[in-house]
Amino acid sequence: MKVLFIGGTGVISSGVSPLALERGMELYLLNRGTKGELFPKGAKQIVADARDAAAVRSALKGMTFDAVVDWLVFTPDQIEQDIDLFAGRTGQYIFISSASAYQKPPTHFPITESTPVANPYWQYSRDKIACEDRLMREYREKQFPMTVVRPSHTYGLTMIPAGFHSWMHPWTLVDRMRRGKKIVVHGDGTSLWTMTHNSDLGRAFVGLLGNPAAVGHTFHITSDEVLTWDQITLAIGKAAGAQPDIVHVGSDFISAFDPEARGNLIGDKAQCAVFDNSKIKSFVPGWAATVPFSEGVKRTVAWFEAHPALCTIDDAHNTLTDRIVAAWETGLKLAGSAR
Repeated sequence: MKVLFIGGTGVISSGVSPLALERGMELYLLNRGTKGELFPKGAKQIVADARDAAAVRSALKGMTFDAVVDWLVFTPDQIEQDIDLFAGRTGQYIFISSASAYQKPPTHFPITESTPVANPYWQYSRDKIACEDRLMREYREKQFPMTVVRPSHTYGLTMIPAGFHSWMHPWTLVDRMRRGKKIVVHGDGTSLWTMTHNSDLGRAFVGLLGNPAAVGHTFHITSDEVLTWDQITLAIGKAAGAQPDIVHVGSDFISAFDPEARGNLIGDKAQCAVFDNSKIKSFVPGWAATVPFSEGVKRTVAWFEAHPALCTIDDAHNTLTDRIVAAWETGLKLAGSAR
């Protein structure tokens, strides 16, 4: 099977690419020419800027694929480019959407693929929904062979996942824990969440690649393990050899200090997320997520420790966190003194 990944070395895709090669697929990765440590051995590289349609068309001249996965599409104009590029060139096009697209807050549990998609809080999610709608219309009207996958909080070696943290410098969270600094957990820490290791997602994902039965369908792929945010934070602390000093702070309060956190929290992580994976299990028989978060995050912390150059600290995020904690604790003292 001949497969093209646009991207292929990110947090989610790095759990899929090695397995695709292991399964004997002929894998091509299109990127700007970089080959870092996570570039899968055995994959073939095509050099082009994914968002330069002319460059991609030139680089892929005369090539066709059994499946194409663009890991880097976030907006409707980007999906429009891919439809134009890959119509008639692939037997299947897989769009990476997001489970954050599901309605917020959900009106029933567990979440299934038939749960409505609507997120008034996060533009990122609304853009993903618009991309899904455009692909579905192209499938219905012109038989464009689309499949949609909605991952939820998927992590791997390069991500230390949390609710409120530094996305670009994830080691900041571990560093705070080890220095005994306050750790912000949104809400009261009891909302339910699902963490999925990228190797678990990868085993399900490869079962969809080139699968004609999956065309026209939407899937989420998540762990069946459900944890509270306090449990998640404590598991990260245990992996880091530290006891987190947790401070519970309201999501609205955090967002007042950091407006960019509003979508990520109120539009996603402040909500409960419990998923029914029956559909993906019926399309990929025998699949089940097997990596518990306690084990997965232990691997992640160990990987960072083996790559000290990547253990960078976000000073701005530390300052922001300290300001939020100080304001929250001052408010609690004032409330107590007013009784």
